[in-house]
Amino acid sequence: MSTLNTIQFTLFPEDNERLQNLSGWQHEHFGQIELGLGVEINSRGFQLSVTGLASRVVTAEQVIRELYDETAQQTLTPDLVHLMLHEQGLDTPQPLTTEQVLITTRRKTLKTRNANQAHYINTIKSYDVNFGIGPAGTGKTYLAVACAVEALENEQVRRIILTRPAVEAGEKLGFLPGDLSQKVDPYLRPLFDALFDMLGFETVERLIEKNVIEIAPLAFMRGRTLNEAFIILDEAQNTSTEQMKMFLTRIGFGSTAVITGDITQCDLPHHQKSGLRHVIEVLEGVEGIGFTFYQAQDVVRHAMVQKIVRAYDKYDRTQARKT
Repeated sequence: MSTLNTIQFTLFPEDNERLQNLSGWQHEHFGQIELGLGVEINSRGFQLSVTGLASRVVTAEQVIRELYDETAQQTLTPDLVHLMLHEQGLDTPQPLTTEQVLITTRRKTLKTRNANQAHYINTIKSYDVNFGIGPAGTGKTYLAVACAVEALENEQVRRIILTRPAVEAGEKLGFLPGDLSQKVDPYLRPLFDALFDMLGFETVERLIEKNVIEIAPLAFMRGRTLNEAFIILDEAQNTSTEQMKMFLTRIGFGSTAVITGDITQCDLPHHQKSGLRHVIEVLEGVEGIGFTFYQAQDVVRHAMVQKIVRAYDKYDRTQARKT
C-alpha cells in the first residue's frame, strides 16, 4: 500500500489579497489542485499543509508557490491554474525537460508551456520559414502572432501580414454584406483576437490604418513580393497545393513566414488535397525550414480538449486499420 505523506510550508510575503487570489472563489483553485494531483490541501492563513503521495505533495507545493508568485502580477483564473498543472507534465507520457522560452512585448511577456512550444519559438527565431502543425489549443497561432509583435517592436521587421484561406468550416455563410474588411472578418477573427490581446484595440486599429499590420485573405497575396515582413498563414490545412506554393514564393528579403494548421481539420472538398499535407512531403529534408509537430498532450486549453483530441485520434487510427 502506498504511504501518504504530509508536508507543511508557509507562504511569504504575507498579503491577504494575494492569499485570497491564490485560493480562488470558495477555494476553487485549491480544489483544482487537489483534483489534478490527488492531494488534500489544508490552510490556516499563510500556513499550508498538503497530504498525498510523496511525489505529488512536492509537486503541489511547487505549484502553489508558483501560483502565489503569480498573484503579485495578475488575478488568477481556473484556466491559469490548469496551465500551471499542465506544465508539470502530469498527463504526458514523458517528463518535459526543456527550458522555457520567453516572448517579450510591451504589453505582456509570454512563456512557453511545454517542450513543443519552446521548440516552435526557437525555430521561428532561427529560420525564415516555419511550420506549426497540430491540434487546436496548442498555441500555434497565438505564439506566432506574439513572435510577430515582438519582431515588429524590436524593429526586426517593418510590418506584419496575417492571412488565411477563406474556406468555410462546414457551414455556408452565404452572401456577406459590407465592405471587404467586413466580408473577410469572420475568417480572420482569431488573428484579430490575438493581436488585440498583444497590442490593445486602439494600437491595432492605428497600425492597420498605417498599413503596418495587414490582414487579408490568402487570395490577395498572389503576385506580391513581401519584404521585411513577418507573415503568418493561419488555417493552412485549407489551402490548395497551388495556393501553398503561391504563398511560399511570396516571401522576400528580410522576412519570416510562419504557417500553422491542423491536417485533421481540413474543410476542403474531399477530392481536393490539402496544401499543408502536400507541402510536408515536398519540403521534407529541405534545410533552413523549421517544422514543429504538436500532439494531443500539448493542448493548453481546458483539460477536456486533450481528451477529445485523443478520442478523435484513436477513432481515426481504428478506421484507417479497417480500410
